[in-house]
Amino acid sequence: MTAGNHSTVTEFILAGLTDKPELQLPLFLFFLGVYVITVVGNLGMITLIVLSAHLHTPMYYFLSSLSFIDLCYSTVITPKMLVNFVTEKNTISYPECMTQFYFFIFFIVSECHMLGVMAYDRYVAICNPLLYNVTMSCQVCSQLVGEVYMMGLISATVNTGCMVRVVFCKAKIISHYFCDVFPLLELSCSSSYINIVVVFCFSAFNTVAPTLTVLGSYASIIASILRISSTEGRSKAFRTCSSHILAVTIFYGSAAFTYLQPSNVSSMDQSKVSSLFYTIFVPMLNPLIYSLRNKDVKVALNKIIEKRLFC
Repeated sequence: MTAGNHSTVTEFILAGLTDKPELQLPLFLFFLGVYVITVVGNLGMITLIVLSAHLHTPMYYFLSSLSFIDLCYSTVITPKMLVNFVTEKNTISYPECMTQFYFFIFFIVSECHMLGVMAYDRYVAICNPLLYNVTMSCQVCSQLVGEVYMMGLISATVNTGCMVRVVFCKAKIISHYFCDVFPLLELSCSSSYINIVVVFCFSAFNTVAPTLTVLGSYASIIASILRISSTEGRSKAFRTCSSHILAVTIFYGSAAFTYLQPSNVSSMDQSKVSSLFYTIFVPMLNPLIYSLRNKDVKVALNKIIEKRLFC
């Protein structure tokens, strides 16, 4: 039987994080808690921004988009992983695997570019404050977010289109907890040269372009902050960027640790463990970073809580 026109495999088996039965339930409970925090945190951030009028600014518009992306790409991976912890055979059908692969790439690439857009927004706010409302108008913000999702759409469509052309006729066990590109290509019995070239080209662009945007923006921001005479002014300018700097460092740092290790050093088990931080923990941490380190978010949350208690 064939799955689609190109594959002799109708389903895959996900190796998961561990094959030790005694660890399945503790890991299920742990990652269920992480996912609940992720959903509550990101939905709460989106709701807070929508309900708080003083948060209707470009910075928080981009933050709500980031929370939406985090929520979605966590949902693409975590629920299936949780099911696999409590089922005897961790299978995923070929269409489900390709769907998971598509949406994972879509949202992860979108997050890369969204962090770059947020860095540009901070650059305009600090380096050109008088022109901020004109430069970051509603129309411009919508166009930037649209371009972010367009980058994700193009990357996901091209990579998935190349993946469905691969013939899978070897062992069906994916040595990972989700359908990632390199574990899938390991099962190929057809040439994967085109896939590797496509992955390399898109990875280079989707990494280099946002990274250059972030580095260029913060180089200009730091130069502007150093020109501020008052200590209070410097502290205020830095506080507006500190949460984003931390989020960027965690996201790109974990991604680099996952994908840029030398092949002779990194094992598949190491890759799975490092991928956990990249795919599971980052979506949980982002809303915590922006809520705990952001005065405006704290004020908006307190106002809503006081309003509900008063009512």
